[in-house]
Amino acid sequence: MNKPTSIRVAIADDHSVMREGLSAIINREPDMGIVAEAANWPEAVQHIIQNQADIAVLDLHMRGMEPAEGIAALQKKFPGTRIVIFSAFGTCEEVKEVLQAGARGYILKGESGREDLLACIRAVARGEIWIHPFVAARLAEEMTSPSLTLREKEVLRLMAAGKSNKEIGSLLEVTEGTIKVHVNHILGKLGATGRVEAILAGVKRGLVHLVESYQDSAGQQAPFLGSHFSAGNISKDIKPGHPTGQFQSKR
Repeated sequence: MNKPTSIRVAIADDHSVMREGLSAIINREPDMGIVAEAANWPEAVQHIIQNQADIAVLDLHMRGMEPAEGIAALQKKFPGTRIVIFSAFGTCEEVKEVLQAGARGYILKGESGREDLLACIRAVARGEIWIHPFVAARLAEEMTSPSLTLREKEVLRLMAAGKSNKEIGSLLEVTEGTIKVHVNHILGKLGATGRVEAILAGVKRGLVHLVESYQDSAGQQAPFLGSHFSAGNISKDIKPGHPTGQFQSKR
């Protein structure tokens, strides 16, 4: 039974063992208790609203919704709940998206101990923002790094899709020489010495997203990177094989 003066906590994670561990830690505390558990985003939204949780401790990547979408849905339907993300570090872009959507805390799986979890819940319940130092440091590094222009991001995604400078120029309706200039700017801004290193840096910063594998014309499974770009009035989804053939989906 929930304690009369406790912080009402809901937890959501697609791994039952993780939910059991969180529940055991939180229920041992005299000032907090678990009121709801869920295994995906739709369940989380439903149970948090039904049980009027003060704090929701949520995994980042669960079925049913994108993280920012799930947080926005909660904020709209039950704004009284303060949201804490408890997940492995995704990308800087993902972290910024969930914080902008309304998350007030960010705890790292594998890096945060019991005391971090409890400190974060209590701080967020007081109306504060609590972010794990590693996450805060990465965000600060991202904010102080040179940012890519929209065109440079388009070029980087097409590079990740395995396109040559000539092919990128054709798709974006500019000369191959212009693309070479963009590529040099990208390498400089990302601190990369080559295309593959730039792509890896783009993945780390959330500028390039890894998706599922596809079956090529020979019937072989091959990973690909999905990129969405526009060239003039043309919008296409590009899903060719990655040049290294080594990346796997993070989801």
